[in-house]
Amino acid sequence: MKKFILPFIILSLIACKEDKGQKKETQKNKIALNYPKTKKVDTVNTYFGTKVKDPYRWLENDRSKETEAWVKAENEVTFDYLSQIPYRDTLKNRLSELWNYEKVGAPFKEGDYTYFSKNDGLQNQYVIYRYKTGEDPSTAEVFLDPNKFSEDGTTSLGGMSFSKDGNTLAYSISEGGSDWRKVMVMNAETKEIIEDTLVDIKFSGLSWKSNEGFFYSSYDKPEGSELSAKTDQHKLFYHKLGTPQKEDKLIFGGTEAEKHRYVGGNVSEDNRFLTITASTSTSGNKLFLKDLSQPNSELKTIIGNTETDTYLIENKGSKLFLVTNHNAPNKKIVTVDAKNPAPENWEDFISETENVLSPSTGGGYFFTEYMKDAVSIVKQYDYEGNLVREVDLPGIGSVGGFGTKQEEKELYYSFTNYITPGSIYKYDIEKGTSELYRKPKIDFNTEAYESKQVFYTSKDGTKIPMIITHKKGIELNGKNPTILYGYGGFNISLTPSFSIANAVWMEQGGIYAVPNLRGGGEYGKKWHDAGIKQKKQNVFDDFIAAAEYLIENNYTSSDYLAIRGGSNGGLLVGATMTQRPALMKVALPAVGVLDMLRYHTFTAGAGWAYDYGTAEDSKEMFEYLYNYSPAHNVEKGTKYPATLITTGDHDDRVVPAHSFKFAAELQEKQAGENPVLIRNETNAGHGAGTPVSKTIEQYADIYGFTLWNMDFKNLPKK
Repeated sequence: MKKFILPFIILSLIACKEDKGQKKETQKNKIALNYPKTKKVDTVNTYFGTKVKDPYRWLENDRSKETEAWVKAENEVTFDYLSQIPYRDTLKNRLSELWNYEKVGAPFKEGDYTYFSKNDGLQNQYVIYRYKTGEDPSTAEVFLDPNKFSEDGTTSLGGMSFSKDGNTLAYSISEGGSDWRKVMVMNAETKEIIEDTLVDIKFSGLSWKSNEGFFYSSYDKPEGSELSAKTDQHKLFYHKLGTPQKEDKLIFGGTEAEKHRYVGGNVSEDNRFLTITASTSTSGNKLFLKDLSQPNSELKTIIGNTETDTYLIENKGSKLFLVTNHNAPNKKIVTVDAKNPAPENWEDFISETENVLSPSTGGGYFFTEYMKDAVSIVKQYDYEGNLVREVDLPGIGSVGGFGTKQEEKELYYSFTNYITPGSIYKYDIEKGTSELYRKPKIDFNTEAYESKQVFYTSKDGTKIPMIITHKKGIELNGKNPTILYGYGGFNISLTPSFSIANAVWMEQGGIYAVPNLRGGGEYGKKWHDAGIKQKKQNVFDDFIAAAEYLIENNYTSSDYLAIRGGSNGGLLVGATMTQRPALMKVALPAVGVLDMLRYHTFTAGAGWAYDYGTAEDSKEMFEYLYNYSPAHNVEKGTKYPATLITTGDHDDRVVPAHSFKFAAELQEKQAGENPVLIRNETNAGHGAGTPVSKTIEQYADIYGFTLWNMDFKNLPKK
């Protein structure tokens, strides 16, 4: 399926052309700005008796030539400005230099082969390699090279799933960053594509039933633009090998009486059970079970409501092991027999603790990863629920990958933190010992930097953790360029991890600070629920308090502070800069949810209502959203920080119309001399699969814009 791409053509008779734009010139950096004039329309919506103007509604039409021309004109202004920053190329070159090292993923076994991913340095996409298990890894051959999917590297590998015998592979690709996927089926031995491409697949895993076929999920093709039209009815299908997609069997969903926005199917490792999850929002799911060993078995309900999150992690015969936050906000593992799997029959297997649980299995054991103040702890249990050991980790940070197949004797896990590039360790499952398997060779001196965790007090007295990272010996004089990064939503946890881009920022003497805001998952469901719906202001208050802590403790000052976040974090930035515009010098909202009255009308946005609520829920919910919605709270005559909004033309998760509207409002109403720019990336989506070349260019622009507007005439490297 070819994705719709907005071709940037020159239109001479469009109301948004540049020649009658708003000319502004900053006094400090002397870069003149001539914003495109953005036309306004008389669109009005009425919510519970309140009329709300939406003058830039026309920018929601991602297929119109008017929108095309506006985006082109805005990009011309943006890139003209960025091109005049004298050290932009220096930043790009340093990013390229630091990025250019070999990166290798953890190996995994399928059939007769061991597979791993590798990027030589500046390849746009990781390449999949393999070698015969037991042979020398140096004999590895290229198995699948996503860099050959498209000339410009914008088509990426979405996911891979092997049949139970490892002889067949189903893999998905994303074109231009879109969430819509195509799925190819390959003979893993010959590397030949053996079936027609499956199309129109979205938000889906690929889970095999033995070697016969696989389950996948998708929506009906929406009416109108596939990049912005609402998708509201998710369905689970079964594809049998050797049959056309049109004959794929509908397994679950598709009834008007009971709509689910997210549906997934997963087959247990022993191929006995199919579990189906069904959700109306991004939090909470129903859970169903089908015994695949019985051809005509009924679909049993394990949980019939979406009040909690539950999934099957393992089974031993008919004994099911379920991970759940039912009566356990920090999660626990319970057991139950498949014949009677309802909650009243559950028995605790690994009980809830004060820390959030994220378990996995492998080699005949359970591995329970816990977050303690956003840092990893891992424990190993046997199948009787007995603690075997606490795993001795390489340091304080984040781990991933503690999982493998039942028959394996070893597993591979990754370790990282804000100053340690991700390394891979091999773990002997019986002995409980780790050995370094692969450490990257990168031109970054970890010993020259430090990370420390602090706790600060938010507006209502809640203690919030924050990790602050920078060069050792930095002077706390209030003049350090600082990026405060946040998210605060959807039960997502921000744990310490290394970033090449952040390393370049810190090389310039920059500080990088990450608070663990309410709305995230760092302290379980209660922490998440403390930052949703009519408690969303808690998240903004936590972020504002983080900025105030950094300023009060002389890490930085308002003249040297930038705030950054993407998606829900883009909302965080938008709300913070409209509520406290003088608090920071630079605002960097990326792919943000910025129109809170209409977010739920695009693509799968209605599924975010657990976190946000919608303007249609009630008068109180409408008023709450209206009072903080960034696009509705830009006030004329206010001096807003220097702002670089970033988005992508193929973002069908958070449609770029959010960013378009916010940019138009800010450009019209900005009173100060700080610039307001929007950078729209072509052939790019919400972030996943973005080519390395585009990522480097984006960071060079973001950092260049940030430092220039902090009034650094030269790079502030110290």
